[in-house]
Amino acid sequence: MERAIVHSDINHCYAQIEEMLNPELKKQPMAVGGSQEERHGIILAKNLHAKKYKIQTGETLDEARMKCPQLLILPPDYHRYQQITDQVKAIYRQYTDRVEEYGLDEAWLDLTDSQRLFGPAQQIAQTIQQRVYTELGLTISIGLSFNKIFAKMASDFVKPSGFVTVNRTNFQEKIYPLSVRELFYVGAATQKKLQAWGILTIGDLAAQDRQFMRRHFGKVGEMLHWFALGEDISEVALSNEAIPVKSVGNSVTAVHDLHTHEEAVLVLRVLAESVASRLRDQGLKGKGIALGLRDIHLYRWTRQHQRSRPTQLAEEILQEAEILLRQAWQNALPLRSIGISVFDLSSDQTGEQLDLFADEQQRQSLLQLEKTVDGIRRRFGFEKIQRCSLLLDKPLTHFNPKQDQTIHPIGFLKGPIQSGSRR
Repeated sequence: MERAIVHSDINHCYAQIEEMLNPELKKQPMAVGGSQEERHGIILAKNLHAKKYKIQTGETLDEARMKCPQLLILPPDYHRYQQITDQVKAIYRQYTDRVEEYGLDEAWLDLTDSQRLFGPAQQIAQTIQQRVYTELGLTISIGLSFNKIFAKMASDFVKPSGFVTVNRTNFQEKIYPLSVRELFYVGAATQKKLQAWGILTIGDLAAQDRQFMRRHFGKVGEMLHWFALGEDISEVALSNEAIPVKSVGNSVTAVHDLHTHEEAVLVLRVLAESVASRLRDQGLKGKGIALGLRDIHLYRWTRQHQRSRPTQLAEEILQEAEILLRQAWQNALPLRSIGISVFDLSSDQTGEQLDLFADEQQRQSLLQLEKTVDGIRRRFGFEKIQRCSLLLDKPLTHFNPKQDQTIHPIGFLKGPIQSGSRR
């Protein structure tokens, strides 16, 4: 039986949920955005009225207001959005046990076997679309195809409330004329590399020799070639299937630009404590430490290092991050944002080779101390116990990355990247 894969996307999710909760918002241009005072002021979602003013997701609040001075900007309520989107996905799960979430607003559904109970896949998908609108007042766009990649692309063709089918008969007609940038996992940098070889459309990519793609673009090039040919065979995960976590991290856009290493280390201290706490919450430890930096011109770069033994200690994570910071940044340009992540993870129950030159008793005491701090913060609040050094610049360090995190999509190839950021 041909696979029947659906990709469902809740249209302008955050803004639409706000309209559902307050229908009066449908009458004016409105957007959901971050805090401008804390320099996290970007548009996260906009309604259809705002779209008429060409307001774009990701642009700053100032840019949006220049286009539409009367724009109403609401702060995001992630907890509420999670509750509502969980109700949407509960409807999905009434038709299949294979519902793979991709962030709050998107999901893949495998309806292949569901057809034996509920009829043709197109009929099931249309029923789901109608039920979400009737029961929750939300519109969703649906793409139906024989693989996950084409299903996702199809759901983007018509907004809002679109329903597009891409099958083996029409996929070359619908997919191949599109820019190669429209293919899943092709970013700006990859697009430039492909264009340098005259590969402008998805059709151009499909026409290439696979060995050529592997030779010039590595495994990613070979994977993209498979995608273009419609040969993605990745499965839709079961609803209760735990996808292995690949990394745990946090990042932040600082309230003011970071001009010195001392300022950067204060922020790194808060991030390291958050990352370590989240590792312990999940029973994980990691060998790899990565530092991500972005300067005032928004140029991004990363550095990473492999430890000889895994850790879930904030002190050890911070030490590695400080070394990477000294290697990667010489104060040439101030930093706008900074982040830490830990990768190469394993269970904290996994045995490890002890270090003859490390004080294991001191290390265990430090771990117990950090766990005690975790408990105090869970019970009384994050701000109830802090290091004195963080009081040197309270505006800079007064944030809780463990709590104030943006919810990111799950990685299509690598599983969820457990990261948080404040933009």
